[in-house]
Amino acid sequence: MQFGIFTVSDVTTDPTNGTTPDDTERVRSMLTIAKHADQAGLDVFATGEHHNPPFVASSPTTLLGYLAAATENLVLSTSTTLITTNDPVKIAEDYAMLQVISDGRMDLMLGRGNTGPVYPWFGQDIRQGIPLAVENYALLRRLWDEEVVDWQGRFRTPLQGFTATPRPLDGVPPFVWHGSIRSPEIAEQAAYYGDGFFHNNIFWPAEHTRKMVEYYRRRYEHHGHGRADQAVVGLGGQVFMRKNSQQAWDEFRPYFDNAPVYGHGPSMEEFTTSTPLTVGSPQQVIDRYAGMREVVGDYQRQLFLVDHAGLPLKTVLEQIDLLAEEVVPVLRAEMESKRPAHVPADPPSHADRVAARATQPVAHGADS
Repeated sequence: MQFGIFTVSDVTTDPTNGTTPDDTERVRSMLTIAKHADQAGLDVFATGEHHNPPFVASSPTTLLGYLAAATENLVLSTSTTLITTNDPVKIAEDYAMLQVISDGRMDLMLGRGNTGPVYPWFGQDIRQGIPLAVENYALLRRLWDEEVVDWQGRFRTPLQGFTATPRPLDGVPPFVWHGSIRSPEIAEQAAYYGDGFFHNNIFWPAEHTRKMVEYYRRRYEHHGHGRADQAVVGLGGQVFMRKNSQQAWDEFRPYFDNAPVYGHGPSMEEFTTSTPLTVGSPQQVIDRYAGMREVVGDYQRQLFLVDHAGLPLKTVLEQIDLLAEEVVPVLRAEMESKRPAHVPADPPSHADRVAARATQPVAHGADS
């Protein structure tokens, strides 16, 4: 099972001292965080995509391309790439380039985003969010799978004899996750194509997460990709840890209370009860997240948000060390001890996908 971190890239004032990093500082801290996660032995680093303050992650492939050269083992991913407002031609080109640069050490998560104004900024209508996601992904698949594409749809100009470059590494496109919090249509899309489904449940109760994942699993099996429990699932999460639980609560409370997304809303006590946010000791994080298996079944990727709400870089790096040294080894062993042999432990790697392609029968009439 893969464990890693994701960033939403918020630029937030530290409520304990009033300091605010500028955009340059925040971007550079994200690079430091990712490199530290690689050195600590985590499996995945993922970045969101935002085009509005207070967020700075407007160009995921630029960030991840740098990290491909600066890290050794991390799977580089997104959380999410906006399939609705990015041109699928550009997505096809950008992520094939990242795939080549990273030698396949990447995948990507596609989603609609949660910022309404981004649609008109990029010439789209938010009321067409689901149709855009469906049509754009269908085109993206063709651009990766087919050398020459003729295409016409509703939302962009037609393509005639178009070839996206570079071609995917070894002729195999990157693995795709479809990220959705509340849209069954996106879970259906993931199931239809046999892709991964990521439920970033950081603001949602367990019962909602259970229903979304169960729906995706049923539809995955319906579309003939395997048994429901073999579908590829990922979850989000949020943690803040100290060796002493009360110290964790006291230290994190001002950051929670002033966070740009949920600050000035429910209390931290209410939020930690109703969502996966876990504030406390490493053992409390282990106990909470080991229970996620009871909610969604055996799953393949768990990402944690640890660098938001103005937390100092030093504190974030300490959180990564606690994850890598005290939480992840125990969680990994716990999850794998209960995983049935027929259920995949990890999402498919590039090597897995190349091997799977090699076993597929050659179409009648194709060159051998």
